Amino acid sequence: MIGIKFADWILAAPGWIQGLPKGLQNFFFQLYQTFIYQDRWKWLLSGLKITFIVTIGALLLGVVIGLVIAIIRSAHDSRRIGKPNPLLSILNAVCKVYLTVIRGTPMMVQLLIMCYVVMQPKDEMGSILCGIVALGINSGAYVAEIARSGLMSISGGQMEAGRSLGLSYGQTMWYIIIPQAFKNILPALGNEMITLLKDTSLVSVVMLRDVTKQAQNIVANTYSAYVPYISLAVIYLVIVLILTRLLGMLERRLRESDRR
Repeated sequence: MIGIKFADWILAAPGWIQGLPKGLQNFFFQLYQTFIYQDRWKWLLSGLKITFIVTIGALLLGVVIGLVIAIIRSAHDSRRIGKPNPLLSILNAVCKVYLTVIRGTPMMVQLLIMCYVVMQPKDEMGSILCGIVALGINSGAYVAEIARSGLMSISGGQMEAGRSLGLSYGQTMWYIIIPQAFKNILPALGNEMITLLKDTSLVSVVMLRDVTKQAQNIVANTYSAYVPYISLAVIYLVIVLILTRLLGMLERRLRESDRR
């Protein structure tokens, strides 16, 4: 059964709804069809679960990729004056090609290639992994430039101080440079996380039942797009506002720790 008829619903509706103008009655009817009928709110809830899984997985993958690329490119740029390292030069060239390709092609195209050409998932778990990999690789290109700008903002004396203490290049980066750079890039990194959350709506095109796909399923069942899509926009907006609030709290805590 696709949906309940308006005439049947209005007869069973509370008296205060029956006394409303026809337009408001229709609005409450669409709310009923979108959220209550056949427990469709559970569809959106299950879609949100997939959205969060893809977002978190892609963010972690993007941060790892971006940090590795940022370190390689920063190390290469810092050694331009001294004796060139052939391996580092090759890795830097590979990173540049990666950045050019990923930032020069649409995310939708990358997602389609990853899911229908490279991975070709057979089940939902495969589709989730495909979404994580595609979005994570895309996010890594932008995180790389964000992280590289943060590393470049740290004075070269910090690296020299770490090396003078007997730390290796990797230890100096991990214990001294990266923690300081993280504070500088946190606002931009938070913005990338919010962008990534919204971009997960694209995975609906590869038949992954995220919250956007579930809203589309509700529209297909109710033949009404107004309430499902407006509700979808509100869901994303609320999540973004919560994330923005949490990021603001984290930034304030980090600023307070700098004053101590």
